[in-house]
Amino acid sequence: MSAGLCLLTTLGGYVLTSILLLKFPTILHKKKQQKFRCRHISHRGGAGENLENTMTAFQHAVSLGTDMLELDCHLTKDAQVVVSHDGNLKRSTGVNVNISDLNYCDIPPYLCQLDVTFEKDCCCEGGEDKRIPLLKDVFEAFPETPINIDIKVNNSVLVKKNCNIPLLFCFQRVLLLLGLFYTGLLPFVPIREQFLEIPMPSIIMKLKDPSKMSRSHKFVVWLADALIMRKGLFDHLKARGIQVYIWVLNNEEEYKRAFDLGTQIKRWDVVAAYKISRKRVSEEDIPWDLCDSAVVTNDS
Repeated sequence: MSAGLCLLTTLGGYVLTSILLLKFPTILHKKKQQKFRCRHISHRGGAGENLENTMTAFQHAVSLGTDMLELDCHLTKDAQVVVSHDGNLKRSTGVNVNISDLNYCDIPPYLCQLDVTFEKDCCCEGGEDKRIPLLKDVFEAFPETPINIDIKVNNSVLVKKNCNIPLLFCFQRVLLLLGLFYTGLLPFVPIREQFLEIPMPSIIMKLKDPSKMSRSHKFVVWLADALIMRKGLFDHLKARGIQVYIWVLNNEEEYKRAFDLGTQIKRWDVVAAYKISRKRVSEEDIPWDLCDSAVVTNDS
């Protein structure tokens, strides 16, 4: 047998095996078991309807039936874990000070109005609740609700306080995941993470003025979207018991695309997401086999 034919046979066998294991990964890997599955995640508690990361926002989201709360954490000077997206409080409170330099009792309240991240020219006006809460307060108030925690600083003390939470892909591991997927190696490689949480790159186009974006910038966004938003990748991860969360989506067109890809959404406002996702569930437009994926939104 010639060397060329031998190489072709080996390559063909590799490709066929990779395709088989991509479709049926449990032949080689044990499927991960999760304690919960969700379709809808409220970004910062639903930052489009209540002031972000407040107890009022979390309560509103839970009351409307969100499947998961997403929040951000920092550590205060007196080692209290607080729920805040920003390490510096200038944007959210108007006071130019770092959380790490303050005791919890000295943290100022939120401003009456905050811009909504991931939604252009949108802001949210709050009610009476402007307090930055402790993480333990959220746990105590919603013991049955899954919580997606974004630890904003690489602080060993803060990580130790949350050492038992499931593992998500970090940025470097996402790049590795894509490399393995496009080379056909992914079906052969064990994965320790339980969740993949990634942005939908195309939403950048709605946050920026396309006329002010360079051609190269638009190409990078298009390429990233084409490489990351792959149903084959998401289906493989789901088959291995890895949930996929897409953020931050805020309209029905984005939800439809995410669910068509077999993912879940993270969104910023509660009511719209509730109406859309619950309506589809009741009509069985979103079968439960899609629940290893979710959308992350600014709605509750």
